Amino acid sequence: MTTESKSPMGLFERYLTVWVALCIASGVTLGAVAPGLFQAIAGLEYANVNLVVAVFIWVMIYPMMVNVDFSSLKDVGKKPKGLCITLVVNWLIKPFTMAGLGVLFFEYLFAGLVDPATASEYIAGMILLGVAPCTAMVFVWSQLVRGDANYTLVQVSINDIIMVFAFAPIAALLLGVTDVVVPWETLLLSVVLYVVIPLAAGYITRRILDGSGQEERIARFTARLKPVSVMGLLATVVLLFGFQAQTILDKPLVIALIAIPLIIQSYGIFIIAYGWAYLWRVPFATAAPAALIGTSNFFELAVAVAISLFGLNSGAALATVVGVLVEVPVMLSLVAIANRTRGHFPTPDPQL
Repeated sequence: MTTESKSPMGLFERYLTVWVALCIASGVTLGAVAPGLFQAIAGLEYANVNLVVAVFIWVMIYPMMVNVDFSSLKDVGKKPKGLCITLVVNWLIKPFTMAGLGVLFFEYLFAGLVDPATASEYIAGMILLGVAPCTAMVFVWSQLVRGDANYTLVQVSINDIIMVFAFAPIAALLLGVTDVVVPWETLLLSVVLYVVIPLAAGYITRRILDGSGQEERIARFTARLKPVSVMGLLATVVLLFGFQAQTILDKPLVIALIAIPLIIQSYGIFIIAYGWAYLWRVPFATAAPAALIGTSNFFELAVAVAISLFGLNSGAALATVVGVLVEVPVMLSLVAIANRTRGHFPTPDPQL
């Protein structure tokens, strides 16, 4: 069991939207006052990977990957309904609805408000969010609905393994459908850098900590790293909005335009997953986390890949960071909905 699953939502998570909003304001202000600083940082890159941002991304992702317990895969056959819902929603529904909403809003509904090239980048950022299922905050959402913590861990572990193989092909397919040129080498490099390597590092760390015979060492280790992980996220937000400062100042409504389809996507996916679980008579302790896992995004990965594929100053990178801003308040509202409808689901059945 992970720290997130055993502890209530902490200060960083509870007010993450506030921290992100403050970092957005700071980034835009610094970008307008000291554009040369951000240009210098933008120049520190190798093979389309910005070295400064890469460090922050690794700081964010590594603690999450330590939480992945491969030994939990032996329980994959237990309660198959919840796992089925999560996997179908994450990999066969969510990426495609996100792409569809992006096209609908930025090629049609918002066509007169955004130039076509920028609109294409916003769509690409939304797609990257849709193809990246969450791996860390889902433990918090599961805790807040008093879900089955061990089963949540099984779902997250399986999603991470699938992500190693499915993220790049699905992202490339959808980006290609929306006429975005995909540099395959950069996309695959991003998956290796931001999924494979952190997952391997997390696995090695977990084995070392497990080998001590003190299981609580993993919880203590990840608890100590959590503030550092969040600070990495916030530093990345400051940088991204510093790079985008002039665009945002020239077009202040752009954040709202990106947020609208992201919010619709989140509520729509939750309705699909939660409604499916209700009709399938899945117990609440499994149904609620399954729906929340399907709704939440691995925005850290989406941000990293958007930067690698399209650049620090791209609309794609901006769209993924707006996903961070939207994520917490929307997910908290869905947690509240789930808790209020708890009584409509059956009591746990060990056969489900």
